[in-house]
Amino acid sequence: MSMATAMDFDDARRSQGDGAVLVAIDGAKRPAGVSATPFRWRDPRTIPQRPWVYGRQLLRGTVSVVIAPGAAGKTALLTGVAMSLVTARPLLGKMVWGGPQRVWIWNLEDSREDLDRLILAAALHWNITEADIGDRLFVDSAIDGAELKMAVEDREGFRIIEPLMEALTAELIARKIDVLIVDPFISSHSANENDNRAIDAIAKKWARVAVAAKCCIVLSHHAKKLGGTEVTVESSRGASALAAAARSVLTLNRMAEDEATRFGIERDERRRFFRTYDDKNNRAPPADQSDWFQLASVNLWNGANGAEGDSIQVVLPWTPPEAFDGVTLDHLRDVQKTIDGGDWLKSEQSPQWVGHAVATVLDLDARKDGDRARIRKLLKTWLENGSLEEDRRQDKGKGRERPYIVVGRWADDNSPPGPTQVGSEWGSGERSPHPTTPIKGRGGGGGAASAGVDQKRRIGAPVFPEPRGMILAPGETGDEHIGGWGT
Repeated sequence: MSMATAMDFDDARRSQGDGAVLVAIDGAKRPAGVSATPFRWRDPRTIPQRPWVYGRQLLRGTVSVVIAPGAAGKTALLTGVAMSLVTARPLLGKMVWGGPQRVWIWNLEDSREDLDRLILAAALHWNITEADIGDRLFVDSAIDGAELKMAVEDREGFRIIEPLMEALTAELIARKIDVLIVDPFISSHSANENDNRAIDAIAKKWARVAVAAKCCIVLSHHAKKLGGTEVTVESSRGASALAAAARSVLTLNRMAEDEATRFGIERDERRRFFRTYDDKNNRAPPADQSDWFQLASVNLWNGANGAEGDSIQVVLPWTPPEAFDGVTLDHLRDVQKTIDGGDWLKSEQSPQWVGHAVATVLDLDARKDGDRARIRKLLKTWLENGSLEEDRRQDKGKGRERPYIVVGRWADDNSPPGPTQVGSEWGSGERSPHPTTPIKGRGGGGGAASAGVDQKRRIGAPVFPEPRGMILAPGETGDEHIGGWGT
């Protein structure tokens, strides 16, 4: 009896040549069920567009995660998103695709009454009526009995409650829900939040539900304690698998102290401002691609006999002000007149700092960090474009040379074309007042800052936070319509 001698590839190559080895490899049996699919060219115009629902953040058939520190405005933000979706109005600056959408808010930590307060406060502010919402908004609260535990971990181990998820999927389909908001994610299961395998299974189950129901599922999640550092996609509490499985991860950050200084927001006011950023899909720095929001208070007038009642937070879109917002040629001319012939120094430490002249004209307070930062930007630009100049001369009192600031090229409406004397751009230099510039100015009144709402409005009337002492352009009364406020 003969036995075949075992051969490896080197033996086969020596005895039969390289060609035989290649033929043997090519003819080897492939594992069952594995095959590569050839690419087939198609006309790109035949590819369906992505089914966006809300801006470029919520996409049908996917899961999105919102990560935020506690008490930062996350639930109020999601309420605003829901109201925008059901009314198809870009209340927070994002387009609603395909008309009014059907939204289901399933909150697992607030009572139904608290949710009603949030929804109706937003409705009051945006002048949304019952007819505007129709039958498109659904709200449930675990506090009031509508519990949601889609996965558990007990003596029998970890498991997803499949009958519950099947029933949930069926309800999403039956109600034709476009967006389901689960707030917060941590309360929707009882698995170990640090177990990546368990959280990955949960996240992917939600993704399968989103695909089956052709909706977008938003999971609101807490950030871990960061000690004031930036919230990023890595900041989600517990396992990282949740953020990894989501299509988009929106992070929410309160306004930092340096941002408040840069924007002219007083320190005790900055807690009312926050920004969001898609930290999973953006490649630009957060500061460049963030959406800013402001928390305003709306009174429900639910006190006895129509008196003031609950004051509820409503989220509004906000744009950081720029140094020249509301500054006109007249303001520059007045600054030049104030400086002309005086002894105004460049040094901020001097009582004769030229910034005090600017503060006087624009009704700013040079002692405040925000106003001081703005004054610096104005002076820097005016020095660069020649409206002001530096003049080094002897200080009579101290007997040494010091830099003074004097008038350069006078502001003139009939100046030949050239860089504007007001700002650093070309043109007249006049800009529309910034709707949320929190500074005072010439003709702007100079009242106290206010981010609240009118003290009394009829039910159903729009309730807008009043701009904080805007600088008025020539010819403006302050009563003009302000674009971008949802009207």
